[in-house]
Amino acid sequence: MTARTRIKVCGMTDMAEARGAAEAGVDALGFIFVKQSPRYIDPDLARNIIRILPPFVDAVGVFVNEDPDVVGEIAQYCGLTMVQLHGDEPPEYCQKITTRIIKTFSVGAGRQAPDLSPYAGIVSGFLFDTFHEKIAGGTGETFDWSILEGIEAPGPIILAGGLAPENVSEAIRQTSPFAVDVNSGVEIEPGRKLLERIRMFVQEVGKADRQS
Repeated sequence: MTARTRIKVCGMTDMAEARGAAEAGVDALGFIFVKQSPRYIDPDLARNIIRILPPFVDAVGVFVNEDPDVVGEIAQYCGLTMVQLHGDEPPEYCQKITTRIIKTFSVGAGRQAPDLSPYAGIVSGFLFDTFHEKIAGGTGETFDWSILEGIEAPGPIILAGGLAPENVSEAIRQTSPFAVDVNSGVEIEPGRKLLERIRMFVQEVGKADRQS
């Protein structure tokens, strides 16, 4: 029996959509606490949404180069089970965070493969997203998945960047990630999700797992 690919839907801002995503079978929901993002969510609203999530659905807070004390305060206030660091946070920064960490690395566009070894034993997972000069995630663009073949990760790999129901099966076939992270590929507009697209995404992930 093959392992099941976990699913995270990021950029949640609506309680009904969060409930529907959980019912569709996703494993984690992402909440973006970056004010420059069109998917930014106020901690009060995030806290109310997280309170209604069923057991075993993780609440992941996304931060970019935020003060670690602020990260800790929001994580505790909202009830986050994990934080996703999407900036240039070094291992020393990560050691200041008490909540489990997913560390994001932007790849593609001729960038060298990152050295992940300094983060070994410090973070719980490594997320790979498409590099963009001005946007930290949510670009809707894929990267060359073969890049991951040359990366040695001392922990689970999470694939992001332009994933959608139409391409996630092939992405899983090529990279065999621990989890996939979708955002704009299931949206109506930034921050608003289409539940039918989420259900399609979950179905395609399950199909890929059964075929592996």
